[in-house]
Amino acid sequence: MLSVQNNYMFNYIEKFFRRLSWEYRTLCSKVQTFGFKHAGFGIHFGYDCVIVGAKYISIGNNFVAHDRNRIEAISRNGAVEYNPTIDIGSNVIISYNCHIGAIDYVKIGNNVLLASNVYISDHDHGNTTYADLVLPPVTRKVISKGPVIIEDNVWIGEGVVILAGVTVGHNSVVAANAVVTKSVPPFSVVAGVPAKVIKNSHKNMN
Repeated sequence: MLSVQNNYMFNYIEKFFRRLSWEYRTLCSKVQTFGFKHAGFGIHFGYDCVIVGAKYISIGNNFVAHDRNRIEAISRNGAVEYNPTIDIGSNVIISYNCHIGAIDYVKIGNNVLLASNVYISDHDHGNTTYADLVLPPVTRKVISKGPVIIEDNVWIGEGVVILAGVTVGHNSVVAANAVVTKSVPPFSVVAGVPAKVIKNSHKNMN
């Protein structure tokens, strides 16, 4: 009988602390959403997330960012000013250790799922000309070669890199460890370094 009572008490305490932890995370998430350009409902950030330039970032409803994510809208680098926008849709889940950076424009559509260790950026530290390469990387001018647009219903696998000037079409899959340097048609599966289309399931509905 004592063993049953002890198990009941242990389960009760465990549920209490789980609930307390969830309430704490929810409170922290609500605090973190202050200052965003737009923040919908049901937004949750994990531990050790870094947000830079919140006033340039919009987030839709039911957004989850797990631990150790960086979302950075960079408005200044040295003496150079930028006008960045990061626009994240609804029902987006970002797994662990992802980094999203913008000096121009990054858009993530609705129902997008990012695995861990994904890097998305619309900018580079300088060009690859001799004049830039002789400079220390930190002193090179940060430039954008175009926005990054990830359309709705896209699944981005583990360790993917998506670079400037790329549109990932809706309902596509980016395979693990791919480096995406060119735009991806809708309903495509891409893989490799650099990423290439290995399958396209688009159907002409006409």
